[in-house]
Amino acid sequence: VPYMLGKDRIIFATKEDHETPSSAELVADDPDDPYEEQGLILPNGDINWNCPCLGGMASGPCGEQFKSAFSCFHYSTEEIKGSDCVDQFRAMQECMQKYPDLYPQEDENEEKEKSSKDLEATPMEASATKEERGSS
Repeated sequence: VPYMLGKDRIIFATKEDHETPSSAELVADDPDDPYEEQGLILPNGDINWNCPCLGGMASGPCGEQFKSAFSCFHYSTEEIKGSDCVDQFRAMQECMQKYPDLYPQEDENEEKEKSSKDLEATPMEASATKEERGSS
């Protein structure tokens, strides 16, 4: 299940995804940062909160909620990985909604409503046109 976080969509990888070598190249912003080039997961299996790939999510007003949710997911042993982390992700989302400037929300429901209204409007207009033709 992809979670929407601001303009970025976080998609959680499966075990299989991790077994295939990545073709992504990380460009280090700070060559002096020892964690910069380690990637998201450190050699000891811990999460590298300094990884630029997190886009600064681990800092900021909702950093603690993000770390809690992400850690829970990372260490989850549930069959559906992360299914035991719903509360942490909800807390993170609720925090982010308090800071819309920092974490712009792409409101999926709003989009769905717009498109379903457009779809509803079209057949009604079409049927109205038919009735007018029939009565004239």
